[in-house]
Amino acid sequence: MIGVELALMLRKRRVWMCWALLCALPALVAVLVSATGLAPPPGRGAAFLSAVTTNGQIFPAAALALVLPVFLPITVAVVAGDTVAGEAATGMLRYLLVRPVGRLRMLFAKLVSVAAFVLLAVVFVTVTSYVVGIAAFGFGGVTTSGGTAAVTGFGAVPSLSGAVIEPVDLVTRTLLTVGYLALCMLTLGAVGLFFSTLTDSPLAAALGVLAVVVTSASLQPLEAAGAVEQFLPTAHWLAWIDLFRDPILYDAVDRGLLVQLGWIVVAFGAAWANLATKDVTS
Repeated sequence: MIGVELALMLRKRRVWMCWALLCALPALVAVLVSATGLAPPPGRGAAFLSAVTTNGQIFPAAALALVLPVFLPITVAVVAGDTVAGEAATGMLRYLLVRPVGRLRMLFAKLVSVAAFVLLAVVFVTVTSYVVGIAAFGFGGVTTSGGTAAVTGFGAVPSLSGAVIEPVDLVTRTLLTVGYLALCMLTLGAVGLFFSTLTDSPLAAALGVLAVVVTSASLQPLEAAGAVEQFLPTAHWLAWIDLFRDPILYDAVDRGLLVQLGWIVVAFGAAWANLATKDVTS
């Protein structure tokens, strides 16, 4: 069942279009910054973007920061919202459930399919932006501190704390970031799976996911929502930035992991509870 769902996902043209658009945005930003030499000053623009002109190896982190707030959630919402509702809209869901396949098993296969989409999306953005970043800005190797240039070694990059991150360590931190962001987006995938069981319209399910994202982001800065702020799905999206400090600060990342796992379990459980008792007529 999982293999069938994965093959079905990979055959969808809109899935590949989502991946292509996600990779195109950071590539466009890299070309513009490289051509003009006008990177935003520190503290403005996406995280790490102000430092990419001196070292292209940082660009994957900047690219992930670029796609995280809007484009990545939209693509996850589109794909997740189509999982069940898309088949219901075409009349395929009823025939699928006639087969001797349990609804829980079917839902789990669809969640795995969404997880594969999310992981590949983050990986594609990371790999593409690394290649584009190196081509546009080079490997760096020189940092500036107090107006004095210092050689840090070929391929080394400065951390957010000022210490040097060696290439192997940078790869490890990037892989941790990929895994963390994939889990954050899987939360939206599980929420989308739930909404997809509520309606026969993939668009309505996708809009439901985006409504959750917008609501969560709107509540975060409110003092009145302070009691629930730590439990909002978007509250810990930027915790991955701490992975690029030296030493790595894991506290925010650990809290984020627990919150995202909690949302995934609750959303998937709600999806199963709804579909298990639903009279599928389409």
